[in-house]
Amino acid sequence: MISKHLITVLFILTISLLFACGKEVKKETPYNPEVYISRADKLINDKDYEEARKLLFEVKNRDQTRQYAQIAQLKIADSYIRDGDYDLGIEEYRKFIEHFPDSQYAMDAQYQIAMAYFNQIEGPDKGAAAATKALNEFKKLKEQYPRNPYREIVDIRIEKCINVIADYEFIVGQFYFKKESYKAALGRFENLLKRFPDYKKADETLYYIGLSYKGLKDTEKAKSIFKELIDKYPKSNLIQKAKKEI
Repeated sequence: MISKHLITVLFILTISLLFACGKEVKKETPYNPEVYISRADKLINDKDYEEARKLLFEVKNRDQTRQYAQIAQLKIADSYIRDGDYDLGIEEYRKFIEHFPDSQYAMDAQYQIAMAYFNQIEGPDKGAAAATKALNEFKKLKEQYPRNPYREIVDIRIEKCINVIADYEFIVGQFYFKKESYKAALGRFENLLKRFPDYKKADETLYYIGLSYKGLKDTEKAKSIFKELIDKYPKSNLIQKAKKEI
């Protein structure tokens, strides 16, 4: 006769076997950097950035050849940018340049840093800080990688950055001028033309400089500025106003 203890043991073993049979056995995928990177690409396309980065960080940490590590590093940075985390994306691109300065992809990393700032420009009233950072990074790209393939588009984007920064300075100058804070306005307008002499509103900026000197009761200086405006920008629509001020 089977004892109660043996029946209990058999029952537990039976339940355990049934549970084991019903449970899916998950096989661990053998490490292969190319497979991991390919899987990470698919996850990034599916917007599963966190899982993608787990694979990429493993490639980066396990790769002894540095061949796949640099690809993983670039994709980690890209995943943060796509996820909307510009600060972490920029940080990871900087790590790439630091760890792989001689890589053929270093110039691409520098370009992506500049673009991360550039894509945050919202307009002159809110985007001046991002435009300043983007401008500095684009200049760095041109200086460090003069043969980069982005030269033409970079020049166009540099021009946009300059216009955004200059427009911001102009808006602030106008703000001070309307408050009759002529000294503060003068500082903004003069600094604007010093930094960006080819600014699209250079004639209007010069006109405000003349008006600011007039507000400060420096009539002689104001007259000389209005004369400069007439001489430098004979086709400006402010010529008649400048002549009246003189």
